[in-house]
Amino acid sequence: MECMLCDGCDPKQLSPLTLAFLGDAVFELLVRERIVCKGSRPVSELHRLSVQYVCCKSQAMAARSLLPLLTDEEAAVFRRGKNAHPGHVPKNACQSDYHTATAVEALFGYLYLCGSTDRMCELFEAIEATFNQ
Repeated sequence: MECMLCDGCDPKQLSPLTLAFLGDAVFELLVRERIVCKGSRPVSELHRLSVQYVCCKSQAMAARSLLPLLTDEEAAVFRRGKNAHPGHVPKNACQSDYHTATAVEALFGYLYLCGSTDRMCELFEAIEATFNQ
């Protein structure tokens, strides 16, 4: 499936932080969809459950399960994201986790813009399996 909104967008030309900006939203949408599809719950509970997946520490933990699954191209995007230098690191996150979470988000943004939604979902399934252990 190709993105309908970005005709001609070349994700290889975008900075890793730009990819992470989009990937953050894509990843959160996948998390929210998964939680909602498990049944109706109070909004406060939906939020609490989603935060468990999208926080830096959880994304960094999930990255460990992703790394062996990545193609060379995906691993290169991941490394670019991890080596990016954001303007700041939130107070509640350690620098290492924040950089790794940025790498995960950059990868998801890249896959989305490449139209590789099947692959994106496959990697998300691997992440979810990590959380369900």
